[in-house]
Amino acid sequence: PPRPTRQEPRPPRQGPPPGRTPQRPPRRRRSFGRVVLSLLLVLVLSLAGMWAYLEYSIAREDALPGDYDGRPAAGEGTNWLIVGSDSREGLDADQRAELSTGDAGGDRTDTIMIAHLPDNDTPATLLSLPRDSRVPIPGHGVNKINAAFAFGGPSLLAQTVEQATGLRIDHYAEIGFGGFASVVDAVGGVEMDIPEEMHDPKTGITIPAGRQTLDGVEALGFVRMRYSPATPRSDLDRVANQRKFIGALAGEIASPATLLNPFAVVPLLGSGADALILDEDDHVHHLLALAWAMRGIGGDGVVTTTVPVTSASAENWDESKAEALFDALRTDTAIPESALSE
Repeated sequence: PPRPTRQEPRPPRQGPPPGRTPQRPPRRRRSFGRVVLSLLLVLVLSLAGMWAYLEYSIAREDALPGDYDGRPAAGEGTNWLIVGSDSREGLDADQRAELSTGDAGGDRTDTIMIAHLPDNDTPATLLSLPRDSRVPIPGHGVNKINAAFAFGGPSLLAQTVEQATGLRIDHYAEIGFGGFASVVDAVGGVEMDIPEEMHDPKTGITIPAGRQTLDGVEALGFVRMRYSPATPRSDLDRVANQRKFIGALAGEIASPATLLNPFAVVPLLGSGADALILDEDDHVHHLLALAWAMRGIGGDGVVTTTVPVTSASAENWDESKAEALFDALRTDTAIPESALSE
């Protein structure tokens, strides 16, 4: 029979040359890639789910007037009408007492603002309209601007603002007492530096001086307060505080501590969807554009001001300065320094 061939011994397996590390097997690289793709898929699905939740959960209302005789033509940029209503709807007696809302009947507006988002590189503008401003209200003569909301809801208020400013309103957002407080609590409160103690004799709310975190009840008291010795200009100080708080709240919402924490994001989404009312033609991407533009409040990214007025009562606008301000917003140009009240 043939003799078996002799097998040569296999050479010993050598390690990598000195200074070089062994490469990971391809199989492990493929597994790592699958993990990354899986995480990305989960992230995309989560974002899509949150987007859909907000899109279909936020309440909507036919808030903007249709075309009417004398409606201002569309100018440059985009204008939001932002309203903080004093609606007690959905609040029981205990909640009204906790929030110190009082028992006033009817709905009026504690806060009226125009957010102007330019089409060019001029800064966005957040403009306060003092609620006691006396302006013509279509069908109701001259009255305080916030009465338009009580007479005809958001549609009449929007028309009143358009007629008084010459600015066409493109979008609408409204938040009530309870919704505002719940959003603040959802982000764990908002840190503010209060220069001096604020005490509102009307509601009994006291906010001590110093840096502190305001919860929903305290925050609502802060943005509504106008009878405190710390707010000697009454409504003018109040609207300035409102803009200051919006900037601080936007910072809390946009912080990684909120956005990357599911225990913060989920309650925020729920409270935000329950708190807001948008126009029936507004969608989440419009809201995100507003939030993105307003992120610069407190820095140089957003101009914050009040319509120029003739006295601390804020009942009458300074016509020449106000028109210069409105014209700058219509044309996306820089607001003259003389038209900036703060």
